[in-house]
Amino acid sequence: MTKSGFVGVVGEPNAGKSTLINWLVGEKIAMTSKKANATRKRLTVIVMHKDHQIILIDTPGIHEKEKMLNKYMLNEALKVLGDSDLLLYIADSTKDTKGYEKFLALNTKNIPHILVLSKVDMITKDKLAQKIQEYETLPNKSYHEIVPISSTANINKDTLLDTIVKYLPQHPYYFDPELISTENIKDIYKELIREALFEKLNDEIPYESDVIIEKIIEKDDIDKVYAMIITQKNSQKSMIIGKGGKKIKEIGMFARKLLETFSNKKIYLELYVKTIPNWTKNKKMLEEIGYIE
Repeated sequence: MTKSGFVGVVGEPNAGKSTLINWLVGEKIAMTSKKANATRKRLTVIVMHKDHQIILIDTPGIHEKEKMLNKYMLNEALKVLGDSDLLLYIADSTKDTKGYEKFLALNTKNIPHILVLSKVDMITKDKLAQKIQEYETLPNKSYHEIVPISSTANINKDTLLDTIVKYLPQHPYYFDPELISTENIKDIYKELIREALFEKLNDEIPYESDVIIEKIIEKDDIDKVYAMIITQKNSQKSMIIGKGGKKIKEIGMFARKLLETFSNKKIYLELYVKTIPNWTKNKKMLEEIGYIE
């Protein structure tokens, strides 16, 4: 019998959830950034491993509620806690155990989970042993197993996949095994352009900006993508455009490379910027963008 199941990937902001998903699927599909709280929506990615189907669900980091957008992001993460057959809690091995303890309090349905210690290439073996001991001595721990990993150094990829499969239910495939994601091309392109904003802009601008794909014209050899960057203040708009349009050209070039890598074809990308005051607090605007259904 094959195994197939939904695996929620949760953890604190910037623990490496999206990077881990890209590593496991072997494709650049989830948005990644060195800045925390870059992921805003759930993303479903399908990994086939030894004839079993692992359906990974990337989530925003578990964090405190603030703006309406932040509340949406937290709710997205909490929904996954209840909708999964198994959870991967991604814990940064260079940090303390407080994030994991908060997760235990939120996991009220006691969904089984694996504790994944990320970024182990950044610490010594002694430090790793000490960190594992810290988790093992927590009085309220409930993980099935601890798996140390590093996507950067390619440590324990098969070990993690084997461990995930061990705890999945026997079930026929939910999706065509040729698929790597259930997301449409429009949503993936949007997230990759957002990644370019986080890469090329500083401070709060990427957090107060977003991308709306207005049109995609798909052809065999090229995709033409027309997208609007929205931000909250005219001063932010000016910084995104840059002197003589220099900054938006940088963003566009970086985004185009990401899109071409994913699509394996040429990309024509046209970007422009629009100011929409307080869009992160505007329910109607969040509905239009697709954050509130």
